[in-house]
Amino acid sequence: MVTARTDKKARPKPFLFPQFCKACGRCIEACPKNCIHMGHDIDPLSGLTPVVVDLEGCNGCGLCIDACPEPYGLMPAEGAIDMSLMDPATLFGPRQTTAPKPEPIPDTQVPLPDFEPMILKGTHAAAIGAILAGCRHVFGYPITPSTEGAELMAKLLPQLDGVFVQAVSEVATVNIMYGCGGAGLRCATFTSSPGFSLMLEGISYMIGAELPGVFFNIMRGGPGLGNIGPEQGDIKLLCRGLGHGNTHAIVLAPSTPQEMLDLTMLAFDLSFEYRNPVVVAADGYLGQMTGRVKLPKTLTQPGIPEWAVYGDRMHRGNLITSIYIIEADLEIHNLRILEKYDRMIKTEQRADCFRCEDADWLIVACNTPARMAKGAVQELRDQGIKAGLFRPISLWPFPIRHLTPLLDRARGLIVVEAGPGQLEDEVRLALSHAGVMSSPPIEQVRRYGGMLPQQQEIVDKVSALAEA
Repeated sequence: MVTARTDKKARPKPFLFPQFCKACGRCIEACPKNCIHMGHDIDPLSGLTPVVVDLEGCNGCGLCIDACPEPYGLMPAEGAIDMSLMDPATLFGPRQTTAPKPEPIPDTQVPLPDFEPMILKGTHAAAIGAILAGCRHVFGYPITPSTEGAELMAKLLPQLDGVFVQAVSEVATVNIMYGCGGAGLRCATFTSSPGFSLMLEGISYMIGAELPGVFFNIMRGGPGLGNIGPEQGDIKLLCRGLGHGNTHAIVLAPSTPQEMLDLTMLAFDLSFEYRNPVVVAADGYLGQMTGRVKLPKTLTQPGIPEWAVYGDRMHRGNLITSIYIIEADLEIHNLRILEKYDRMIKTEQRADCFRCEDADWLIVACNTPARMAKGAVQELRDQGIKAGLFRPISLWPFPIRHLTPLLDRARGLIVVEAGPGQLEDEVRLALSHAGVMSSPPIEQVRRYGGMLPQQQEIVDKVSALAEA
């Protein structure tokens, strides 16, 4: 004797949203029961004549829903399907594991012997910094002027039980990083401006899934392929355009090879502290020039965070995703990310001030142009002009908390950059968000296309302002 299953849900019948129907007739052709026919009444919202659905003879086959080209024209009737089945967290039911709740395995610091200072180019200093920070997984695709960092990693990591993979593209690179970061491992990539642009979709996914990873963007001339000269034309992209949706990442801007190492080590710590990508942004000149670099006293032996999908028994119950089908769930997720951004803004503003305490003229610059600006400050002081250098180390969040106390005395701000005013835009936006309604006048010294502002240009600009 065969009995019918009573636990099987009836197939959902279609529900028509008349305002979305374009009367294309595809559903009419698809219906095997001839339950749909062309209507006669004009819908006042669309101005078109929607079809009419007769559910009396409908068997719920769903062919009309599949045939409808409008995303919300024909849908399963409300309550007819379990939308929770579309949530990755519940798609396959409760996660089957008897493992205990995962506990974090903390990082440890391993003492280093005293080393003599090294002479390293910027990309090599960043690579050494990544190794000292516990990074053993680097992925990337060669692009000038960042390639030397990846080349050094390709030589060193196999000797350290690490992995370097030259991916087939920048798009592949960032998606490999998604998987590696999801396993709770420290990973990084070296790239330059056009390559970084290709990674933006994957970076947005990493931010949405709350995954760590460090991106070295050695900025070069643009737009398009541009050239391989140094530029700062990616600041807008780094601070305001990291993929679609609600996306931000801490952006650190070194100005010396020493800072390339130091800020790299900081970047890995911040990336795991906030479960978010971090960008180390340097211009092409800084990536290639050499400098004296002193190593730290310890290196990091990384642990495994409790949230990681590491592949062992302890972490088997974990799930990492950026997919939230239900709008209310995605809103909650976005609110959690916004709270994280607020914490970054409050605690991660970094800046370096040189002779700013009594400055009448504040020069704002970062990366290599900050070195020219520092020389200009010295020369202006020798001329009796009280100039100072305000150097943002974090481009996002912009260190407005360090800048505002200097504004009462300043007669003017001079933003020096190798680019089309993107650093100045960050200054102005930060002033606005801070409620500064009457800042000193803002002037500019800019170069483009791989040309860097020169010390004499800065001196001439400030001298002219001081004499006016």
